[in-house]
Amino acid sequence: MNRCTRILVLGPLVAASFVTAPAALAAVPHIPPAAVPAATCSTSGVLENGKVHLSGGGFSPGPAYVYGSAGFGGTVEIAQNGGFQVMDVPPGQYSVRQGGELTQCSG
Repeated sequence: MNRCTRILVLGPLVAASFVTAPAALAAVPHIPPAAVPAATCSTSGVLENGKVHLSGGGFSPGPAYVYGSAGFGGTVEIAQNGGFQVMDVPPGQYSVRQGGELTQCSG
């Protein structure tokens, strides 16, 4: 095949690959970044002393406020790993407020 014929035949094929490549890349599904885990909170079962342990994770480091139906409430310090523990609190329903977010505790 002579040079002119090769350019006439291969030229459009090479040009077509430049046109279809962006379309092929656009067809690849977009995968969103992993979501930040939601904060969680739970209470242990009732212990021998009649109290429960309250713990949570997925929070931002810094202060948070714990509300309890049994009258217990107060500020807790969330550790760098996003977790906290409050030992020996009265059994009840608890929630944790940090910033504008309110997390209901299960258990």
